[in-house]
Amino acid sequence: MRFERERLCDAEITSTSTEFGQLPDWDLSDLYPAPDAPELTADIERLQKDAAGFATDYEGRLADLDAPTMLEAIRRYEEIDILAGRIMSYAGLRYYQNTTDAARAKQLSDLQAQITDFTTPLVFFSLEFNRIPEETYQAVFSAPDGPARYKPVFDRMRAMRPYQLSDELEKFLHDNSVVGAAAWNRLFDETMAGLEFHPGDETLGLEATLNLLTDHDRSTREGAARALADVFGKNIKLFARIHNTLAKEKSVEDKWRKMPSPQHARHLSNHVEPEVVEALRNAVTAAYPRLSHRYYTLKAKWLGLDKLQVWDRNAPLPTASPETVGWDQARQTVLDAYSDFSPKLAELAEPFFDRGWIDAAVKPGKAPGAFAHPTVVTAHPYVMLNYLGKPRDVMTLAHELGHGVHQRLAAQQGELLAATPLTLAETASVFGEMLTFRKLLSGISDPAQRKALLAGKVEDMINTVVRQISFYDFECRLHAARLEGELTPDDINEIWMQVSRESLGPAFEFMPGYETFWSYVPHFVHSPFYVYAYAFGDGLVNALYAAYEAAPDGFQDKYFDMLAAGGSKHHRELLAPFGLDASDPAFWDKGLSMIEELFDELEKIED
Repeated sequence: MRFERERLCDAEITSTSTEFGQLPDWDLSDLYPAPDAPELTADIERLQKDAAGFATDYEGRLADLDAPTMLEAIRRYEEIDILAGRIMSYAGLRYYQNTTDAARAKQLSDLQAQITDFTTPLVFFSLEFNRIPEETYQAVFSAPDGPARYKPVFDRMRAMRPYQLSDELEKFLHDNSVVGAAAWNRLFDETMAGLEFHPGDETLGLEATLNLLTDHDRSTREGAARALADVFGKNIKLFARIHNTLAKEKSVEDKWRKMPSPQHARHLSNHVEPEVVEALRNAVTAAYPRLSHRYYTLKAKWLGLDKLQVWDRNAPLPTASPETVGWDQARQTVLDAYSDFSPKLAELAEPFFDRGWIDAAVKPGKAPGAFAHPTVVTAHPYVMLNYLGKPRDVMTLAHELGHGVHQRLAAQQGELLAATPLTLAETASVFGEMLTFRKLLSGISDPAQRKALLAGKVEDMINTVVRQISFYDFECRLHAARLEGELTPDDINEIWMQVSRESLGPAFEFMPGYETFWSYVPHFVHSPFYVYAYAFGDGLVNALYAAYEAAPDGFQDKYFDMLAAGGSKHHRELLAPFGLDASDPAFWDKGLSMIEELFDELEKIED
């Protein structure tokens, strides 16, 4: 595939010419004009000065601050947070555009080290804050002239009090982070970006090879699966070392903090009760037979196979015609779906296309996958895609734009309150996908096309709910096993195969080599136990969408209020206006029933 960069009308904005049209590139000048810009140098110097000044003014005094002075301190802390966030967002986004560029990797590493050093004086803040007596804390944060609006942030911070270490140890962990998890994360990213696969005559990167697993031609899919297995197998010792080291590092820190489980820190950061996550996990695993097992048995029948191979899991149906979706069509599809729900939603999404807020094309060295990065509230989010013209890529666009819209709305809360806990961070993204799916479905009358679209959505839901909960189980078992000692690649492979057999069901055979496919999942490396947030978001959105269909009047206003709240409210408060409660085990069954309803429609078409 040949790519050419072209200048658009704005001197700062470029696009990449592909067979799918002109795909936009990021314009990072809203953060900094260039990697050597004087503005970036000035902000680095200011960060060092402001962090040191903050420590000088407040260390040892937090418990004695009155309400107005505490408010002033928090606002100064927030400004420092914005400054550091802007610097690291710029360096990180440039790096993800080309992870094999040594200059970009060096700048990211150097800035990580600098900012870690500069912010070490700030470690006192959370430690000392958590030692403020409860009576004093409540009085200061309830005063009318104080920081009452920030209380949700500091309630979450104080939830860490039982697990807080000494000031000296906390500062050590802070300083050591750049040669700990962050370094192993970079090794993983750079290794993955540099891997080459040979599914045929071409040499492809990871993203393009994974894309072949959805090809209409079965031999092409098989070639891709075997090429993936071959390369993962050759590198499996390295990936096992990365996972062993990160899991051990986490267990050491958890032991010192006296965390009750490896998952507990994630639950705290998500502001979600462990029993809520357990209810979700149990509801999904109990539903494996009537969800994934049922669907894949049906799919084997459609494909005319006794057993599915792993390369058939995301295969298009035989009745589905091969379809390539151009970028302009993808843009219009998503914006029309958003606009049908609310013109405001489309208006919030439109600047991503026109102002260089999306980097869409597959390019050499670019990180695989897709994400929306919020940067800082004084700028705007950026969306990364690896767009290859598949219908699923349109859904990915809808998904990431949902994140972007959510981040734009939540920015009004300010830097400390804008970040949404991961359990609710997938709400707008999955809702955006659902809107796009429903829009597409409403325009199709041909049974074969309708069946293909329904099957694609069911598979996406299975990948989001069943697959991610199986990933969560994989992590739980991996971290539990690592507590007992070093894990060989075969040990990790066996855990992967256990969860694969349980979640995918008896319709599958597993080719030799599939046992290594855990190795490319970045969430296991970057964000341990993150993955249940996808299932949480999908189940929540299914329940939300059912509420929307049942009572559409006034829903949009409540929906935008929920997104704009960012991290300022607990999930219980955010869902209450819709009459929903995630702590109720029946809540998750409601979400799962929507998937079953789509199955029912599929079977009717089959009949």
